[in-house]
Amino acid sequence: MASQAPSNSMPIFYGNLEPLSSTQHGAFKLRQRDKAPQLAKIHAVPITIDEFVSAQRFYPIIFSVGENPVPLALMGLHEGVNVFVDDQGVPIGQTYIPAYVRRYPFMLARLRADTDELSLCFDPTSELVGAYEDGTALFDGGKPSEATNSILKFCEEFELSAQRTNSFMKEVKELDLLMDGEVAIQASDSDKPFIYRGFQMISEEKFRELRGDALRKMNQNGMLPLITAHLFSLQLIREVFAKQIEQKKGPKLEAAKPAAKGKGKA
Repeated sequence: MASQAPSNSMPIFYGNLEPLSSTQHGAFKLRQRDKAPQLAKIHAVPITIDEFVSAQRFYPIIFSVGENPVPLALMGLHEGVNVFVDDQGVPIGQTYIPAYVRRYPFMLARLRADTDELSLCFDPTSELVGAYEDGTALFDGGKPSEATNSILKFCEEFELSAQRTNSFMKEVKELDLLMDGEVAIQASDSDKPFIYRGFQMISEEKFRELRGDALRKMNQNGMLPLITAHLFSLQLIREVFAKQIEQKKGPKLEAAKPAAKGKGKA
């Protein structure tokens, strides 16, 4: 199960980053995207709090471990397993695709350490952007095309949402609501349950004990429905497990290890 936040050196999916420039990329086009091959082997994707309500209908929402935890949409219970897309990255059935996935291969990035200015960049290792004959032009007469302006707006909205998510996580940590998570799943044809750890979740006990100013503040700033969405979504972990069995992904049932006691059983 997910255990670490995305790497600080290069975000997941991205092989490299290059600022989009009319001088260097004036003839570049964006190919139509109907699949996300980079998602096929990713089992957990960062999401923002603005996506909690939509995401919790399909995915368990968990939090990564480490000093700076982030919310994650859990798409599989093992590294390299994603039960919501096929091997080509085509969604299986109706599902919600996180904004983090939809913005790829673009993102806003700080090019210089001495400034807070963000520039629109893209992953040059992606096959979605290039000097292709087909696709949507990124520049028109040396200026950003309508498509590029839409991409920029989407990335700007994502960054604002990410800032709100950071504030949410700061509040959660200050209230000491996070705890180590654990879930035990008993398969029908196995006498030993699978035990999943390596993630964090909101402690229902600590959440119920909130009183006074802390609870009023959470009600006013919109944290209460977000935490509720997270807690409800944890029930979907068993559905993800069932999808893995159905799709024959993940470890064999006979490899299950005996249950071990731990904190925060989902």
